[in-house]
Amino acid sequence: MGQTMKKRRLPNRWIFLFIIILSVLAASAFPPIRPHVQLPAERLTHDPLFTLPVIGDFYFTNTMLAVLLADIILLLSAWFIRKQIKSGKSVLSGIPGVFGALLEMLFGMTETTTPKWAKKIFPYFATIMLIVLIVNWMELIPGVDSIGYLEHSEHGFPTQEIAPGIVTIVKADNEHTEPEEHTADKFMLVPYVRVASTDLNFTVGLALVSVFMIQVMGIRALGGGYLKKFINIDAIRAARLTIKKPGFGNPLELIMPFVNFAVGLLEIVAEISKVLSFSFRLFGNIFAGSVLLFVIGSLVPVFAQSFFLVLELGIGLIQAFVFGILTMVFMSMATQAHGEHEEAHV
Repeated sequence: MGQTMKKRRLPNRWIFLFIIILSVLAASAFPPIRPHVQLPAERLTHDPLFTLPVIGDFYFTNTMLAVLLADIILLLSAWFIRKQIKSGKSVLSGIPGVFGALLEMLFGMTETTTPKWAKKIFPYFATIMLIVLIVNWMELIPGVDSIGYLEHSEHGFPTQEIAPGIVTIVKADNEHTEPEEHTADKFMLVPYVRVASTDLNFTVGLALVSVFMIQVMGIRALGGGYLKKFINIDAIRAARLTIKKPGFGNPLELIMPFVNFAVGLLEIVAEISKVLSFSFRLFGNIFAGSVLLFVIGSLVPVFAQSFFLVLELGIGLIQAFVFGILTMVFMSMATQAHGEHEEAHV
């Protein structure tokens, strides 16, 4: 049995070695087109879809296409899970089984953190984490950030067509190339699909949704009393009563209401800072990872990228988990009363 397995593995090793050698020769003869690194997402439509009075022209970008694909993957996964559950299976199998195990773990974490509001918070927590996870892992799919169309650009590279529809970078040799041959048109690669987490529009938009739903969850749990966290009306009333006392009473009784009111204003600043923290943490990590893959792919276009793809696999998972778990924790904190006389509304 062992000898048979060794005989089967031997041809595969030679095939793998042959592919590596062939890739090295091809990359040295025909360098790949290097992606253009920029912060704004690239437009896939030359004309705007529509124009808004304040925002201006609205274009369809490659990061928007990535989000749509991630939504489709998430919806299809939910449909397959529902299909297996309706079929009467006691244990899910395949990809639905993986998603089911992950969702069960996430619900257990939510129930441990906030037992009373777990069923309300869990859908937001799970949805945000899964959509970020799918979007982050899209950079591991071959073709994402690497398949697209060429566009004239001053920041691009001179190219030449080696076959119908196949182009490569022109190798410039200053010693043997005539000056007029350096006037080749410069192009940059505009990918059809770009990782959405490398676009600030996606990360800021998702952060705004997360922080907004945190406030909604707080109001659902505590009613109007939740707003006292930001504008402490009781502190203002306490200050007025202290001023009316003969001799203004104890000085600390006069100072503390103003301190409590100022703390409420700081809570507003803290909520705004959550948007910045959520969006720039996710954007910075994934954008840096994409640039790293571009650099390694340009310097060593064969095999070396594989090690960094494994690294990005872990970073994408960690960033999705951090984004989701912070949303869940902040929602749980918003459902807790902050005053001694406040009661949660069921």
